[in-house]
Amino acid sequence: MPHRIDMLGTGNAFLPHGRLHSFALFDGRHIIDAPPTALAGLRRAGQSVADIETVFVTHVHGDHVFGFPFLLLERKYISDREGIKPLRVVGTPFVKERLSHLCNLAFPGSLESALASVEWEFADHGSTPDGWRWERFEVHHDDAVEPFGYRFEHDDGASFVHSGDSGPCEALYTAIERSHLAVLEMGFPDWVPSSHHHKPNDVLALAKTCTTPLAITHTFVDDASLHPPVLTDVLPDHPNHVTHLSDGHRMDWNGNSWTFTPPS
Repeated sequence: MPHRIDMLGTGNAFLPHGRLHSFALFDGRHIIDAPPTALAGLRRAGQSVADIETVFVTHVHGDHVFGFPFLLLERKYISDREGIKPLRVVGTPFVKERLSHLCNLAFPGSLESALASVEWEFADHGSTPDGWRWERFEVHHDDAVEPFGYRFEHDDGASFVHSGDSGPCEALYTAIERSHLAVLEMGFPDWVPSSHHHKPNDVLALAKTCTTPLAITHTFVDDASLHPPVLTDVLPDHPNHVTHLSDGHRMDWNGNSWTFTPPS
């Protein structure tokens, strides 16, 4: 089966019009983060929650993990009542501690058995049963949330990077240079005083030195809407190998590169 990345959400924490929180699903089995709108994104895509095998956690900010209790609750009471579908969470011991605490806060007394069945993976390298090898690397963000990016490479040669919520950093850019695609989170406009996120000018600077296709998510830019912009509905002007994603965008591996299909 050809590889596929589905963008079930492309917005930042403030939910610009037309966008759920940034959320990626690949090969219908693995997700990157579990944002508050994760269940909504999976429902909108017709994706069974029970078919999710792996959650790769980039960091524990709320817009990236606060949907995790809802995913466990859904599996327990709806899509995997028999508890036979495995779920692995790739993160750190800190991630396990925070997600477990979050589940107990959200649904006290309801998720103990679901949490007990989760397989927690703390290693910096690993693989999935369907042939993806992954590596986790530190990125530039708030150290208090243990920020990481991930690089994935399949046995057949397909590869991509997910930046996590990173600002510009050498580890990320080195991983991008080795890959066929980078899913890059762009959190704020240039005028916001933050160094912990990519901004449009950072993306432009990277694009000038990098030929790897860049797929922009976690954006502050509104998608098409009948309402006044939250901040702006004007996309930055970037080179042709930079694609500003919308919810429902997909990337398909054709054996040599990733092709982009916008939402219908």
